[in-house]
Amino acid sequence: MAIGDAEERVGAIAKALANADDRTAAFIQALADDSVKFKDDAVFVMNGDAGTDPVTGAAVTVPEDAEDVVNNNYLRGELDTALATLSLFSADDRTRAAAVQSLLKDPSESRLPLVEKALAAEKNDAIRDQLELARAAALLNSEDKAKRITAARLLESSRSTNTRLLLNERLTVEEDGEVKAQLSASLKVVSEALAWGERLGQLFSGISLGSVLLLVALGLAITYGLMGVINMAHGELMMIGAYATYVTQGLFQRWLPEAAFGWYLVAAIPVSFMASALVGAALERSVIRFLYGRPLETLLATWGISLMLMQGVRSLFGAQNVGVENPAWMSGSVQLLPNLSLPWNRVLIVLFAALVLAGVAFLISRTRLGLFVRGVTQNRPIASCMGVNTARVDTYAFALGSGIAGLAGCALSQIGNVGPDLGQTYIVDAFMVAVVGGVGQLAGTVYAALGLGILNKVLEGWTGAVLAKITVLVLIIVFIQKRPQGIFAIKGREA
Repeated sequence: MAIGDAEERVGAIAKALANADDRTAAFIQALADDSVKFKDDAVFVMNGDAGTDPVTGAAVTVPEDAEDVVNNNYLRGELDTALATLSLFSADDRTRAAAVQSLLKDPSESRLPLVEKALAAEKNDAIRDQLELARAAALLNSEDKAKRITAARLLESSRSTNTRLLLNERLTVEEDGEVKAQLSASLKVVSEALAWGERLGQLFSGISLGSVLLLVALGLAITYGLMGVINMAHGELMMIGAYATYVTQGLFQRWLPEAAFGWYLVAAIPVSFMASALVGAALERSVIRFLYGRPLETLLATWGISLMLMQGVRSLFGAQNVGVENPAWMSGSVQLLPNLSLPWNRVLIVLFAALVLAGVAFLISRTRLGLFVRGVTQNRPIASCMGVNTARVDTYAFALGSGIAGLAGCALSQIGNVGPDLGQTYIVDAFMVAVVGGVGQLAGTVYAALGLGILNKVLEGWTGAVLAKITVLVLIIVFIQKRPQGIFAIKGREA
């Protein structure tokens, strides 16, 4: 197992696994850890400077000119698989299940005796079913034609991408016509079973992207849609929310117990909202209030402000991206199908976007502030005549839109990089959602965000990311030419 060419060593490892004991497992682990030396035909397991005999475990003197055993990538893969195979007899169900999955990724007929031994001892029905599949996968490479056909039939019940890969690989090298026919039939069954997982995965990816676009565009639905301000600094307000999350994370790491770290994101939600809302309110009071009704001037002014905000962040935090960690409860994923795994951070961001949307809809349609915002938007002079402080309403509305952008930045910090250029990545998509949905229409913003997100991901599966983006842009141009008012147009006298 330690001396000779790679094929000889792999063969020796396979023979040793058939009757492996604790010393076999310890020696294979030492090989994997690069803790083995040899001199001529003598092999030594090293523990620091001391050596032991791998067979007896007795201490031995290691010659000064003993050489290290060198493992290439092929051997390292075989050693890892061998260690996983030995885990088939662990008392822990999870360890045995992981070992079976490792065998399914790299099946070999040489491991069949060990798989048969594990099958005879296995009591867990779910793991036993997986062991049966591992046995079938190993038989797929058998020299016996009948065994290969039987193995191909058995693998039809598997719903795994690894099984599809195994069948494809065998199909490319198989020469027997009868076996090839069975392999093709089994591959078709497995592929059809996996197709639903792939379709649902695409749908979830589209909804996930749509929820991000929705969070990004909700603020614009207020500042651009309701107030008519083309705010090119909207992306930088998102960036401020992301950096507020980063600062909150740092404060939790430095001043609070380690056990409290998982709650930093909960604290970061109001912090990011307030940070961006305050910057937005200052922006409205100092610049925007003098430019209402002059959209091109607001575009130029806010573009200049966006450059100032980016440079300010570079001066404070540096030009490099900063690291924002996921709390433990946002890590990992939920497995729905063998080839469909939903990351928790994406799932929670979809739920977060839905909650933010519900909050904004309630605020705009059911509160006194929302009534004032809608009144000022529809007819500013009449609202002012009826006693509404329009200047204050403008500040509140712009701060609200900016705060929602901060919430978007908080969410984006959990799925991507946080840096000075964060806002530039999403600003164009945000305006596309706002325009396609219809100016000032929350329902239109939802439809446009989810529609563009799903359409983009579906097209990516057919054409690739670049062509999908180009296709979506072309479709948006055509749509706006045919329906410039967006999905939901303003109706009634206010139109």
